[in-house]
Amino acid sequence: MVRYGDIVIAETTSALTVLETASAPGFYLPIDDVRMDLLRPIPRRTACEWKGSAHYFDLELPGGVVPEVGWSYPQPRAAFAAIAEFISFYPARVECYLDDERVEPQPGGFYGGWVTADLAGPIKGAPGTAGW
Repeated sequence: MVRYGDIVIAETTSALTVLETASAPGFYLPIDDVRMDLLRPIPRRTACEWKGSAHYFDLELPGGVVPEVGWSYPQPRAAFAAIAEFISFYPARVECYLDDERVEPQPGGFYGGWVTADLAGPIKGAPGTAGW
């Protein structure tokens, strides 16, 4: 589940997990299970050498906008075709849960990995880990 305060943004039993070298797992939720009426696409794009071009979303609420809460790969590279209709969220910007556990954000702010109590590290993101 993903929420912001009392507002549930997404809830699914069909998330996909993406593992990347030295990162916490990323969880991608099917867009059919996401409140897309709350997300606004923004112009920001980044490039991942494995997945392709990432597109970002702000969370738009009556009280204001929460910037860059999530991202997607609408046209991923062939090896990641399964995540084309999925969105991932930053646990540092919205509350993200696996079962009943609220996950912690991956260190550093750039990565969107979901850190759980049973995750064995180290993971990149903290100062001094960029060269791994």
